[in-house]
Parts: sequence; structure tokens; C-alpha cells
Amino acid sequence: MRAPFDLTDRVAMITGASCGLGQHFARVLARAGANLVVTGRSTPPLKSLVEELAALGRRVVCIELDICEHASIQRAVAEALRAFSRIDILVNHAGSNLSKPVTEVTWEDWNKTVGTNLRGAFFVAQAAAWQMIPRQYGRIINVDSPPCGAGFAGLAPKRASCGSVKQLTMSLAQDLGPHGITVNCLAPGWFKTDQNHALVDDPRWVELLREQVPLSRPGALADLDGALLLLASDAGRYITGQTLLVDGGISIGAVRALPDA
Repeated sequence: MRAPFDLTDRVAMITGASCGLGQHFARVLARAGANLVVTGRSTPPLKSLVEELAALGRRVVCIELDICEHASIQRAVAEALRAFSRIDILVNHAGSNLSKPVTEVTWEDWNKTVGTNLRGAFFVAQAAAWQMIPRQYGRIINVDSPPCGAGFAGLAPKRASCGSVKQLTMSLAQDLGPHGITVNCLAPGWFKTDQNHALVDDPRWVELLREQVPLSRPGALADLDGALLLLASDAGRYITGQTLLVDGGISIGAVRALPDA
């Protein structure tokens, strides 16, 4: 019998694998035994990752994918199937962010952000599901930002799409559950990546964050490993339609008690 968290010979496809959490997710799945399809809008940044994963003894293919283009999604999934004949695990990580006052957000800004984060996630999941359904097996993991239902000034398009991804996850779970496919949302909190290292390296910012996070620290990448493997493996076979927040508790809105007078 396969160990619950073992991914030996599974095939995992990761969108947005050229940087940040996407690269980390690829490493975690590879260490658990999975073969990898790593994708990005440009393939040269993926070269070193491919070499690193191949050194672990995994089969790895690198595919260009722009999730804002439907034809690109179709081509990428078809290429992945030519290489491996199946996709067992899809990690929908690619996304777009935008920070602007609401009065400055343009029509193009909205379409790019929501189109990438929501429309792109749906159509990549749809393309992967077509080949999961006949096999009655699949794991789809949408990556979101907690708290999924909260709003923040200057981030209207991003937060709108994040809240929608949570609802999308539940709808996909309903549609695909009868076919043995689980669909869940992994929602990391504050983790140091190439995109936000300037913040996480700022002691003042970290101190402010500690005041809001019950565990009193930003996340370390390894804090995500167990949650990712749970949702990607047979250990999570009876979990679907859920949003798993890995955020140190910031989403519960904890209020520190004032010292006694």
C-alpha cells in the first residue's frame, strides 16, 4: 500500500513555478516522489529549477504557459499529457497582484488581475479535469491569500479575485467530487519570497506583523510543506471544497489583551 503522503510516480503540474512559492511547492512535491510539469510565462527562468529537480531523480518538463490566454492553457496541458500521459495533481499558483487606490484602478488593471487570478485558475483546472475524470482521480489545489473574505485598501481587484477563488474552489469540488477529484484551496499568510523580501527583511515591519499574528512571526517556507502534501496526496482523499489557511492565525483577528491596570 502507498504511504499516505507518498507521491511516488504521481505527476504534478504547477503554474507560476518560476518564482516564490511556486518554486518551493515544486521542490516539496519532488521530494515526496512526484514527477513535475513546471510552467511559467517564460521558460528560461525555470532552467535552474528543472536541473535541481532532475538531480533528485525526478522526470521534469518545463512548459511555457500564460494563464491569461486560453490557447496557451490548452497547449500547455496537451504538452504535459504528451510528456507524461496524465496529470494527477494540479497546483494553481500563478497569479497577479495590483496595489492602487480605488480611484486609480483602470479597466485594464481590473481585467488583468481578475482575469489572471480567477479566470486563469478556472480554465487551467478545467483543462486538467478533462483528463482526470476518465481516470476517476485527481487533486486540484488553488493557491489563494488569506483571509480570503477580507478586504484591504488599495487591493480591490486582488481581494475580489481572492474571495472568488474560494467560492470557485467549492463549486469545482461539487462538480468534480463524483469523479474522485478533490479540489481545495491553500491560503498562505505572510511568507518571505522574492517578491516581498524587502518587507520581511524590515525589522519594523516584522515587529508590526508579530503584533497581529498569534504565533508572533512571519511564516517559514517549510511551514507550508505539510499542508501542501496533505491536499496533494492520499492523506487528504476525504478533504474537498475546503480552504486551508496556513497563516500563523492572523485570519482569526486575534486581539491582544491589554495589560492589567
